[in-house]
Amino acid sequence: MKFQCSSCGLRLESLHFKLPGLVNDCLASLCDICRQRGLDPAAYPNPVVKLFAANLLYAFVGKDGEASGDFSLPDLKIRRSYEALMQDYDGNVLARQQLPRADFNQAVIKAEDDPSFFLPGKLPFAEKLQALGLSVDFQLNEVDYIDRERIRAKYKYRCQYCGRRGRSVDHKDPVSVSHDNSLDNLILSCSECNRIKSNMPYDLFVKLNEELQPLNKKLVKYENALGPLEKEFQDRRNMLAAKVHLKGVVNDPELAAIRKENKRLRDAIDSLESDYDAVRRLREDHFKLGWKLYLAQQDKEII
Repeated sequence: MKFQCSSCGLRLESLHFKLPGLVNDCLASLCDICRQRGLDPAAYPNPVVKLFAANLLYAFVGKDGEASGDFSLPDLKIRRSYEALMQDYDGNVLARQQLPRADFNQAVIKAEDDPSFFLPGKLPFAEKLQALGLSVDFQLNEVDYIDRERIRAKYKYRCQYCGRRGRSVDHKDPVSVSHDNSLDNLILSCSECNRIKSNMPYDLFVKLNEELQPLNKKLVKYENALGPLEKEFQDRRNMLAAKVHLKGVVNDPELAAIRKENKRLRDAIDSLESDYDAVRRLREDHFKLGWKLYLAQQDKEII
């Protein structure tokens, strides 16, 4: 849910308008950036925020009336660039860990007050921070080559989640949260499990994965079946190419028979790969749903 600030005109997530209250939380007419400037939300109307506050049984800090629409950031293009910046910060765990919101807001205030400053919305987030005079270390994964090879050898190149072949050294507790590159926090996974897990807590991923053991066993069987078949198909193609070279012709009864068998094998492989991909998608959907439910349960925001 996004609201528009009655002072600057930025459309931001509801968390920017929320204030702690003695009994119930409050919603303010102004965003946290404008409040950090020292502006009093009680002096500004914001009928939309007031309506939502009433329906959610929140208190409202603001005055009655209609918003004037006379914003301190009148240029829509500039407002969109700052909205993109705020969205980048809100959604980036590393930025929020290393850069307190008050410091980030202060840098935004300084930029807003500089008429010569413009922050294109399409810039990478790291470059936006640099333009604001801020920095965040986005490279926290410092596992060296030797430690990676030790982990691969320890687990015999097998994903410890699904059982398929793997080479991806994964952090049990996401490095973006734990900053822990010790061997105790490292495990081996396949590239697919590594991608799906991403920043998911290790305990949650393991719990969801335990619910999928029958599917994991199927994935291993598919992988074990497809590997030899792909090798057989490649060997047959190489043999066909060699025979074409030796015979000096392209069309020949023997070559036609080989091509026919190769096509049958390719069709069988394609069918097996299709079934394999269906199981992989089903498994990934399970993790996505479990992760969304977990985040919804952890979300303290009513809005």
